[in-house]
Amino acid sequence: MILKSIRTIAVVVLAMVGVNAYSQDLLASQAPVDKKMKAIDSVALQRQIQKEKMEYPGFALYPSWITDHVHVYNDVTLPDSFTIDLKGFCMPTTNNKVTSKYGPRRRRMHKGIDIKVYIGDTIRSAFDGKVRVVDYERRGYGKYVVIRHDNGLETVYGHLSKQLVAINQYVKAGEPIGLGGNTGRSTGSHLHFETRFLGKDINPALMFDFPNQDIVTETYTYYKPGVKNKSQKSVASNDNSGSVRYYRVKKGDTLSKIASRQGVSVDRLCKLNGITKRTVLRIGQVLRFS
Repeated sequence: MILKSIRTIAVVVLAMVGVNAYSQDLLASQAPVDKKMKAIDSVALQRQIQKEKMEYPGFALYPSWITDHVHVYNDVTLPDSFTIDLKGFCMPTTNNKVTSKYGPRRRRMHKGIDIKVYIGDTIRSAFDGKVRVVDYERRGYGKYVVIRHDNGLETVYGHLSKQLVAINQYVKAGEPIGLGGNTGRSTGSHLHFETRFLGKDINPALMFDFPNQDIVTETYTYYKPGVKNKSQKSVASNDNSGSVRYYRVKKGDTLSKIASRQGVSVDRLCKLNGITKRTVLRIGQVLRFS
């Protein structure tokens, strides 16, 4: 009887040891599988993030994708500053005559820049991006297009005679998006061009030199109103009013030519840029002139 009890206990103990050993083997064999699954999950997550970036340019910045109106970010939280990459820019039109600058008018604020174009002229996307709005405003933009870009900007193209793109369409910089026109609140054929960051209008002339068909700097840093621009101590805050302007040096330029063209003195140019009258200018160099 005693021997039988001992055998029974031994069988139970061996069974328990066997189950425990099996469990440990199972966990050990499962560990590499878990690691592989985590790796697969990580790759899938990265692919999903990349897909969202492609589907919604600037998705990390913008709270929504609304396709029926320009002004939809009134409740957005603005970062104190954000640097916008301007490389890869394409002029929306080869015409270079500015007919109306950004800034206050008699009764309202002109939140873009007007460039002379003729009805039927090709209008092109400024950067790679995705079309967010294709619409018509009889007393405003007329036929217009809004594109959101990977660099965080949104660009607006107004008074078109025809739109050549559709909502949610991907476009490349330089791709035709419309034809010049005179629709909406317009007194003559022209392109009304706006640059916006999270709904806030920025003077396009701070970034783009339309008369010379070029960018004025490779990056532009947006500062929330009231936030001091530490890199420019002479400016209390950046209110996007156009008080800070830049010029990109071209072949044949001298300090005196640039100063004369921009309406400032050579001494002022030197002081703003920390250079002397003997400084050798480089083609492509960016100079602040106001």
